[in-house]
Amino acid sequence: MSVPVPADAASVRQAAALLRDGEVVALPTETVYGLAADATNATAVERIFAIKGRPADHPLIVHLLDADALDAWAIEIPEEARVLAGAGWPGPLTIVLRRAPSVLDVVTGGLDTVALRVPAHPVARAVLVEFGGAFAAPSANRFGRVSPTTAAAVADDLGDEVGFILDGGACRVGVESTIVDCSGDTTVVLRPGGVTVERISELLDRPVAIGGTTRAPGTLPAHYAPDARVVIADDREAATVAAAHLAEGRTVALLASTVPMGLSDRVAVLEPPETDEEYARVLYDRLRTADHHGIEVVVAVPPNPVGIGLAVRDRLERAAASA
Repeated sequence: MSVPVPADAASVRQAAALLRDGEVVALPTETVYGLAADATNATAVERIFAIKGRPADHPLIVHLLDADALDAWAIEIPEEARVLAGAGWPGPLTIVLRRAPSVLDVVTGGLDTVALRVPAHPVARAVLVEFGGAFAAPSANRFGRVSPTTAAAVADDLGDEVGFILDGGACRVGVESTIVDCSGDTTVVLRPGGVTVERISELLDRPVAIGGTTRAPGTLPAHYAPDARVVIADDREAATVAAAHLAEGRTVALLASTVPMGLSDRVAVLEPPETDEEYARVLYDRLRTADHHGIEVVVAVPPNPVGIGLAVRDRLERAAASA
């Protein structure tokens, strides 16, 4: 199993050199850890798909150093996209635009759009500066599984298939970026994430719709799933739902901000997050903890669907759909 390398000037240079040589490296962003390859090297990008077991038609996000690179990767850029880029980059915001002719099919999954973002994590930015280009980077885990928020989680998931894992500590946001589609007539949030829908609406000075049909990373109905079955419940029914699974002989854990009255002492309580922001930050770690302890069912009480709570609920619903 690959041993994560602490991020410093030397390891950042090494990561950039590996990217230039067409290798794949794992590195931190503020959202989750990414599996990065030179976005202009088709062979290197194909290696990402092979390592993850990712379908070839599922597009990747291209990570740029700054908004000045936007015009090299996209065409027909609307003013709303430039407003979002100006206010949301660097940060956990991905913008989908019409792709420039030079963008590789393997990066876009054959679509005529490309997903772009400028990460805020200092290690990811240092690698981009040293590399001098852009890298394509989905989450550094098996396709459809729980995203990694630590370097150790990357090593656990991918073992020796990634030869270089850059350790930049635990991710600050903990869930993936918000994806906003600016490629059509209407700007639409395709996936809630680290930038809230409320903030997007504020920046655009109008309400913004959630949904859309454009294919984008991490928007399949079933995704982000642990080995355990995830069952969503509200706080009034969580104890009853947990008891029903216990009665059927399953090991059960609770993931919630508060422990409900009447919860059986046979239910393992995953350390409760105190705020919605903390819930997002620790969500994937708690699901991995459940798997580590052989839990069969995680009864999850999501936060209210506002702010980043909407992103947490989205990830839990997709995890539950994988059962």
